[in-house]
Amino acid sequence: MEETSAVRRLDRLGVVLVAGGIAATALMPFIYVKANRIAAGKPMLLTQLLPQPSVVILTILLVLTAVATLLLRNALARLAIATLCLAALIVAIGLVSTAATPPGSTVARMTPGGGFWALFAVIGLVISDALAKIRLAPWMRVAALAAYAALLFISLSSGLLDSLSIMKEFSTRAPQFETEAISHLLLAFGSLAIAIILGLPLGILCFWVPKLRAIVLQGLSLIQTIPSLALFGLLMLPLGYLATHVPLAAAIGIRGIGTAPALIALVLYSLLPIVANTVVGLEGVDPSVRDAAAGMGLTQRQILTGIDMPLAFPVILTGIRIVLVQAIGMVTIAALIGGGGFGIFIFQGLGQTAMDLVLLGAVPTVFFAFSSAVILDAVIDSIRGSAA
Repeated sequence: MEETSAVRRLDRLGVVLVAGGIAATALMPFIYVKANRIAAGKPMLLTQLLPQPSVVILTILLVLTAVATLLLRNALARLAIATLCLAALIVAIGLVSTAATPPGSTVARMTPGGGFWALFAVIGLVISDALAKIRLAPWMRVAALAAYAALLFISLSSGLLDSLSIMKEFSTRAPQFETEAISHLLLAFGSLAIAIILGLPLGILCFWVPKLRAIVLQGLSLIQTIPSLALFGLLMLPLGYLATHVPLAAAIGIRGIGTAPALIALVLYSLLPIVANTVVGLEGVDPSVRDAAAGMGLTQRQILTGIDMPLAFPVILTGIRIVLVQAIGMVTIAALIGGGGFGIFIFQGLGQTAMDLVLLGAVPTVFFAFSSAVILDAVIDSIRGSAA
């Protein structure tokens, strides 16, 4: 009876996370030691690295984190232990990779294995769960994101992780990385800005003209069903024709391949969430509020700008959040048609069977998408909280 009661007190999510962490530690390599960047490498489990002090400390903190995740009710204490464990994980992978690199070698590569990434994900979920249970204010969530980003920046700038293969790939491509990062963000935020400029008026028009609503939303839904690569291909032919026969189009950079088809495709994909959320947000405004405003003598434009849009804004912003996260991810595919961005590294890495180069493109993409989602979620909750 006591055992049954004890099991019931366990955190169910914690049981899943701890089981995943144990499986990752026991079965998946913590690091691969490679002779060069494309070699298969020698996999090493975390248990095989135990003599190293940093791994011993990491193991102790992993056990403490597991116990805290399963049994500790205090979310703040769980957050502190998990954060220490995350820092120990980063330090351990840095020191282990440095110790495994032969002195003076410039070709050896130390790649984090599946065990490292699984533990990173599990600890991240423990931290997210603790933050959710603490119920931080919106601005505190952004501050927490900034604090963990600062921890990552300190780890990268200190040279602790320089022996990792992904950092060696970065060091040989630093200028290109900066260029592609700017291209990636410009494409994502540029397509978002254009989609907002087009989508908001279209959403308002759909709200005012119900007969138009079904046609527009079904048309935009049809675009969403087209695979991204197919849409890029469909755009290449007309844009190539336009660039060949209209000198002004070619002069402003419109080509069959490159940024133009990528930008147009991203805008087309972004329209549905913005238009649909604008309609839903405006429909959610209480009609009696509009009637009261009309009774006070406000014009339709004044009702729209002074009442409808402020009340519908949180719902519209939710659509913008979806679009931004979607665009940051989709820009990687645009690299296939010369659109630039982090996808350049991903597809180069796939072509060269160099997974570290793939990670050089994938990791910052995930970081920017995750950060954008957290920040916009905080803004939405802040607006809803102040309006309540």
